[in-house]
Amino acid sequence: MSVYCSQQSSAMEVRAEKPEDIAAIRQVNIAAFGRENEADLVDQLRGVASSFGFVAVKSEQVVGHIFFSPVILAGECSDNLLILGLAPVAVLPDYQRQGIGSLLIESSLKKCDRLGCQAVVVLGHPEYYPRFGFIRATDKGLKCEYPVPDEAFMVLELVEGALTGCTGTVKYRSEFSACE
Repeated sequence: MSVYCSQQSSAMEVRAEKPEDIAAIRQVNIAAFGRENEADLVDQLRGVASSFGFVAVKSEQVVGHIFFSPVILAGECSDNLLILGLAPVAVLPDYQRQGIGSLLIESSLKKCDRLGCQAVVVLGHPEYYPRFGFIRATDKGLKCEYPVPDEAFMVLELVEGALTGCTGTVKYRSEFSACE
């Protein structure tokens, strides 16, 4: 899937990451977060089933990246429910505040839906993610395994009613513990 967006004077493309993007993706994550933790996390998760990433490319340069990996719901829910965790999303500092992160999120959520994902969770800024349809996960009976503020752990049902009857704790892959 490629999505094009006209931003300033040149086109922005959002597409699935490719092997030849790996070094650039690593640099985007390091530059965006000012440390290697998130870049290391993406490198460790890249080969996990049901994990995937997208890049934002402007003038043939990777300027943004978003990554999804599977999470487990420990509690009551359908066994065949696919829930992904959105983390991280990164944009090079010189390209931040230009809508690239939003474009990455919107485009990739559509792809998640097409791939059969029923819901996506995110641990992030409660002022930012609701614009994409995320709500407090506790409103759907879900809590985070990490001790975080209630409003910072959010969920988006990509399939309406997918979380009906689900309750429990969302558990991220063990690689996330090493990222802290």
